[in-house]
Amino acid sequence: MREIDMKNNAISISKITNTSAAKAHFFAIGLNYKKADAEIRGHFSISENTQKAILSSAASNNIQSLSLISTCNRTELYGFAENASQLIKLLCEHTHGTVEEFEKVAYIYQGKDAVSHLFKVGTGLDSQILGDFEIISQLRNGLRRSKKAGLLNAYMERLGNAVIQASKRIKNETEISTGATSVSFAAVQYIMARVPYVNEKNILLFGIGKIGRNTCENLIKHTKNEHITLINRTKVKAEEIAGKFNLVVKDYANIQSEIATTDVLIVATGAQQPTITKELLYLKKPLLILDLSIPKNVSECVKDNEHVTLIHLDELSKVTDATLEHRQSQIPLAKNIISEVATEFNLWAKNRSFAPTIKALKSKLSEIKIGEIDNQRRKISGFNEDQAEIISNRIIQKITTQFANHLKGANGNTQESIDLINKVFQLNDEVNG
Repeated sequence: MREIDMKNNAISISKITNTSAAKAHFFAIGLNYKKADAEIRGHFSISENTQKAILSSAASNNIQSLSLISTCNRTELYGFAENASQLIKLLCEHTHGTVEEFEKVAYIYQGKDAVSHLFKVGTGLDSQILGDFEIISQLRNGLRRSKKAGLLNAYMERLGNAVIQASKRIKNETEISTGATSVSFAAVQYIMARVPYVNEKNILLFGIGKIGRNTCENLIKHTKNEHITLINRTKVKAEEIAGKFNLVVKDYANIQSEIATTDVLIVATGAQQPTITKELLYLKKPLLILDLSIPKNVSECVKDNEHVTLIHLDELSKVTDATLEHRQSQIPLAKNIISEVATEFNLWAKNRSFAPTIKALKSKLSEIKIGEIDNQRRKISGFNEDQAEIISNRIIQKITTQFANHLKGANGNTQESIDLINKVFQLNDEVNG
């Protein structure tokens, strides 16, 4: 199997943004934890409402098909456009980031390289913590949102389903997700490793989005702590989670007093501005704050308080876990599965590219057949039209099958062969129409 390595296949932004073509191409553009720190990732983070706004703007920007992924570790757009600059502009218009800022940390892939990148992302091989499968639900939700908006063509829908299939197989057929490491689990690992007698400490969880809920479940599972308090701006949502685990819920209005009595504060809110600042802190004992939010929801100024230790999720990702070494040994198995599924998808995509030509060729030959049968009927007395129809159809089928087989095995010259067939049989109007 050829190793899937995106770094050397990335297309420079300057090259792409200066390219203009009438035909749309498949692109993947984005930034992630590898080159963009949490602050920059925060500039390009996309809320659910922003995703909907981007999709609404896509059609008027001549973008035919588009899907988005936005997590604490990455923001990516996948879509068909004339050039990548259309996608970059769309992203920057709806976030707090600029094109110049994007160019410094971004990557762009086109065609098969974009396909390969999406397979790596969707199967957890490109995650900040190897084998983190939380990304696949983001991908699935993004595809659903795009389809609902009428911005998911057959190519991207088939590709998305292929990536989901590969992700399921890797999860079931390898041990790359053994130990269920994720950002939320890494947070709990950090607490367990650095907070003595953790099961006796007061833990306050602020924010119960997906990461907050997962962190809550991991806390209960691994620490056996019975002193966990939940606070959420919408109290009803916190009460739903608390009821499941028999936890305490406090009003958002009481957050200052709750912080004063807690030992560990976990912030998993999804605000665009900090939700925890030093003005909220009246401390008489050490406080460990874990900020699991993108953009950062804990102001750096909290470190002015001598009692505070602040850890952001980028630091949590460096926490070593005993399972990670074993997970890395599973990468070749995972790549084999990706190769199988991706090969099947690429074959489908290749065959799909010349399907209109074969259809037009069959239509052209059928026109010739109809004219010739009509001619022979007038010339020959007792002409057996039914038999001629059967023989002609079989000949047409054999001819088109021969051409289809040739195009399947064209090995990089498919478009040249398509152009030649179109020219010889004058099919351009039929194919384009």
